[in-house]
Amino acid sequence: MNVIATPKAPGAIGPYSQGYEVNGFVFTSGQIPINPESGEIPEGIAAQAEQSCKNVGAILEAAGTNFSKVLKTTCFLADMNDFAAFNEVYAKFFTSKPARSCVAVKSLPKNVLCEIEAIALK
Repeated sequence: MNVIATPKAPGAIGPYSQGYEVNGFVFTSGQIPINPESGEIPEGIAAQAEQSCKNVGAILEAAGTNFSKVLKTTCFLADMNDFAAFNEVYAKFFTSKPARSCVAVKSLPKNVLCEIEAIALK
């Protein structure tokens, strides 16, 4: 097992790793929309979805893979009314249309609007 760590994605805010690579698979932790350079969280679902996708992409890149190799994502929304706007941004990054679950949850860390985790081939 190889731990994945990159300064191009936010550091863990708890006892977990940004990701792991094992047996040719990459597993990312859920990525919330924190800008890793500034520590800021953008306003609105579109901007937050974009930053979450960029954070997932940075971890994939650090692991030596990319969005085209993503097999499965799990997406968490604070409000299912944001589903359409979230999908519009998500579709720009996950162009291979991986399998996905998308659920609404009561709340997310730092009261963000979305979180994305991914499983990819190396």
